[in-house]
Amino acid sequence: MLMIASLLASYLAGSIPSALWIGHAVRGIDIRQHGSGNPGATNAARVLGLRWGLLAAAIDIAKGFAPVFWLGPIAAHPLGWDPVIAGISVGVAAIVGHLFPVFAGFRGGKGVLTALGMFVALLPIEAAIALGVWAIVFGISRIVSLGSLSAAVAFCAAVAVRRFVLGQPIHDALLSISVVLLALVFYTHRANIMRIRAGTEHRFRRSG
Repeated sequence: MLMIASLLASYLAGSIPSALWIGHAVRGIDIRQHGSGNPGATNAARVLGLRWGLLAAAIDIAKGFAPVFWLGPIAAHPLGWDPVIAGISVGVAAIVGHLFPVFAGFRGGKGVLTALGMFVALLPIEAAIALGVWAIVFGISRIVSLGSLSAAVAFCAAVAVRRFVLGQPIHDALLSISVVLLALVFYTHRANIMRIRAGTEHRFRRSG
């Protein structure tokens, strides 16, 4: 029962549509009807301005971090679960909430920042590497989606290198979930990938 409650709470936390609610509060608009139409932090920055996009991003990261950091250990201890498995479970529930938010008609964002929050709690070194790669790629290209795709590849590669090259004790489940989320990022960005290949992908232009 405790694990079910933790999963439900994580899903509800992930379901908080930060960019959508900020758009309503700041401009009285549905952000899904502006810019790229995506209810995520990037579109919030594009439509509402950088500071509001950063706020949405911080909330989205927290949605992934908080359940893993707080609920994972709480759920694992009395049940005798492996803390890593419990952390992954609640983290994935938060990502599902972001992708299919109950508070926004099950139309969510792409889950990259919420996944980052989860991995900041579980694999902070790899998360930092991925964030650095994102910053470099975005800084050069000004294409957020290309930065996200590159960061996902870098994250998965960093996990594999630490496990198989450096021989560090990376949990099997963490290795597996990094591969699954790499595939998920590429799947949710499939339209972006087509636009990148065609040279028509949006480059970041902030307003406000």
